[in-house]
Amino acid sequence: MPNEIEDVPDVSAEWYRQITAFARTTPHWFQELAEIGTEAVLLVFAVLYLATWWRARRRDDRAMALALLAPAAMVASYLVSEIVKGALRIDRPCRLVHGVVTLAPCPEFGDWSLPSNHATLAGATAVALAVAWRRTLLYVPVLAALGAFSRVFVGVHFPHDVLAGLLLGAVVAPLVMWALAVPVTRLVGRWRAHATLRTLVLDTRTARR
Repeated sequence: MPNEIEDVPDVSAEWYRQITAFARTTPHWFQELAEIGTEAVLLVFAVLYLATWWRARRRDDRAMALALLAPAAMVASYLVSEIVKGALRIDRPCRLVHGVVTLAPCPEFGDWSLPSNHATLAGATAVALAVAWRRTLLYVPVLAALGAFSRVFVGVHFPHDVLAGLLLGAVVAPLVMWALAVPVTRLVGRWRAHATLRTLVLDTRTARR
């Protein structure tokens, strides 16, 4: 059925209805887990960034540069997402779709929907960590996809919001890392020669210069 919601694809609105309706049929414990997990995934990303930095302390200058650039690229992606949100000003589906019951509270008016910031962070993290630490390709993209989908599942985003966010993050993050890799690698080299700063970017117990 047509959704008659301005600036929202019919198929996205219909998928939103179906997904949120299914979410209400799941066990109560699973609903609570989804509501917690949709935010907790950001903490998991933070831990992964820290682990990537810690690992890079025992590796070369470029590896450390990429480890430092990974979260910076994520932040850059978030800022671009905020700019796009402010330009498009599309409201949340939990207000636009009549009769829907969501697991999570609907964000306040003015906290726009397209693109999803959480999905942008997820897409940026999946790509940035893959560049900085290839082994994360085994699991981070799956985690990012689940985190993005959870935004629809708990009812705060349309499917096309999260798809746009994933794509935005996956494009912006590697561009930032590519543009800054050389100067940051040089900067890391200088930091590793600095008496005070070197402990932040170098494992002085095992690294061989």
